Amino acid sequence: MIKETFNFKERIAGIRDVLARDHMKVVFFGRTSNGKSSVINALLQDKILPSGLGHTTNCFLQVEGADTPEPYLLTEESSTPQNIQSVAQLAHALNSEKLGDSTLVRIFWPKDKYRLLRDDVVLLDSPGVDVSPNLDDWIDKHCLDADVFVLVANAESTLMLTEKNFFHKVSERLSKPNIFILNNRWDASASEPEFLEKVRKQHLDRTVAFLVEELKVCTKQQAEDRVFFVSAREMVQTRLKIQQGLPPHTGALAEGFQNRCFEFQDFERKFEECLSKSAVKTKFEQHTQQGKSITTALRQIMDTAFENSQLTKKEKLELRKEQKDRLEFTQQQLHLLTDEVKHQIGQLVDKVEQQVAKALNEEIHRLNVLVNEFERPFHPDSLVLSVYKKELHTHVEEGLGSNLRARLSNTVAMNVESSQKEMIARMSSLLPQEHRQQMTNIMPRHNFEVLYRLNCDSLCSDFQEDLEFRFSLGLISLMRRFLGPKHTKRSSELIPRPVGSTPQTPSNEVKHFIQPSADYLAIIQRIALVSPTSQTAVGTLAIGGFLVRTVGWKVIALTVGIYGLLYLYERLTWTNKAKERSFKKQYVNHATRKLKLIVDLTSANCSHQVQQELSSTFARLCQLVDDVVSDMQGEIKRLDTEVENLDECSATARILRNKAGYLLSELETFNQQYLQYDQ
Repeated sequence: MIKETFNFKERIAGIRDVLARDHMKVVFFGRTSNGKSSVINALLQDKILPSGLGHTTNCFLQVEGADTPEPYLLTEESSTPQNIQSVAQLAHALNSEKLGDSTLVRIFWPKDKYRLLRDDVVLLDSPGVDVSPNLDDWIDKHCLDADVFVLVANAESTLMLTEKNFFHKVSERLSKPNIFILNNRWDASASEPEFLEKVRKQHLDRTVAFLVEELKVCTKQQAEDRVFFVSAREMVQTRLKIQQGLPPHTGALAEGFQNRCFEFQDFERKFEECLSKSAVKTKFEQHTQQGKSITTALRQIMDTAFENSQLTKKEKLELRKEQKDRLEFTQQQLHLLTDEVKHQIGQLVDKVEQQVAKALNEEIHRLNVLVNEFERPFHPDSLVLSVYKKELHTHVEEGLGSNLRARLSNTVAMNVESSQKEMIARMSSLLPQEHRQQMTNIMPRHNFEVLYRLNCDSLCSDFQEDLEFRFSLGLISLMRRFLGPKHTKRSSELIPRPVGSTPQTPSNEVKHFIQPSADYLAIIQRIALVSPTSQTAVGTLAIGGFLVRTVGWKVIALTVGIYGLLYLYERLTWTNKAKERSFKKQYVNHATRKLKLIVDLTSANCSHQVQQELSSTFARLCQLVDDVVSDMQGEIKRLDTEVENLDECSATARILRNKAGYLLSELETFNQQYLQYDQ
């Protein structure tokens, strides 16, 4: 469509050039030495153009009317008038300094010497169509504004293919050109009078068929009126003889001169009639019809453009609506999905936090087993104990971490991966098919693992072991065993006070026997005051004194002996191994208290890691969806721009279609008012 429109532009430019000029143009074409220059000389009744043996014309010679009494010529290379005699040197093919075959030499001939020149008729002689392949250039440069074409053929041969090809090319560029065909050198037929009619009929049939059937520029009757059999050289000589005052027949070359002379005169009459009576038709009617054809074609193109733009606009609007609906659906589903995913992440985080807290509490209860598995050389020396405690911290931290990973890692990882796959599946449903391939870059991480940061070294840094020997049956030990550490500490801080004696009347023997004397209590009080830190000794003396008064010395002695043996046994068995057991027991108690303090912190830290992993995956998915949403928004903007352009195109096409319709009606009106005449 665009190429066709540009072709219309070239055709319109050609029509504009034709209508703009103020003269009628006749172009003479034919093969070399067919007598084109002689025909023009015969029309001008003077030997103006060079003719003779050889290829006579090697450039375009244009004869125009001039108001000057003397003829002159102009070339394309110079605007200086030259003497007309130099035309033979410039245009003759035998000249050593030839001009280009498409060069134009303008010959200005006085108008009073030829009537057609006074009517602004221009005659253009051309080189032979068989001497150059530049027919297209010739046509574009010299023939697009021609009104009449005269094909000068050789009557001694048939119409050649090169001549036909030239007019086929002309017909492609001009609408039904006016063509006259002159079969020149018909004087040669006088030598064979018996074949004259047959040869004439054969030439006539071929030329008529060429004009009617091949070129389709006229009807058969019109074609027969435009084919002539002449002798141009004979007519030049005859008219020169007439100018010299001699009879016309003195210029005859062969028998049948009179018929050939009448035939040439008939050509001149019809040629002039075509230029005068049909000047309007030649200059306007064909171009009007061509303009109507171009306008009709342009209106059809504008109709097609308008319909196509409307159809394309409808398709773009439907596509925009689909994109808009998809965008709104995607944004709405993304909002709902975000709320659901946040809720699911929260549930999973709470679940992980509970699992980690439960598992860590259970591992804390089994801490004594983990500590007893620690085997390192033990010595109560402070330096050795420092190294021992650091290694024990590391062992406990690694053991707890390993046990927690063994119990929780697979479960947590499976839950996280399951949640990620569900998020990816849900998000994939929001993406177009072409974008789902990008989901492969956001597949769940199979190596995700929760890190359990206990930091036992820092947590138990305040642990202070107590490796002093303490008898298990001592007073403090017994108080700790029965009263507990807090009550024991409170009781040990109490200093015994003197007990005031109250006069009593012993009502029976038992009360008198059990009640210690005031002197005995005073002695115990003094001992306690002297050594207030020896609570065991004080207690022993108090209990001993009480027992002496109750059970006797023998029982006391036996009891003291057994008590001493037990003390001695425990004192002898208080070795490094026993100290290590006591150390580990104290460490377990201390670490248990400390670890219980960070259960909530550790479980919260683990759940936070899970939350970060899931949130990171969901954020990447959201980013991918946001990119798709951004693409959708860009596509909608692009479609909006295209719809606006299509609106402009349809509006422009509608305006041009209406203008084409108006121009078509104007051309039809012009044709009816000015171009309707009797044939």
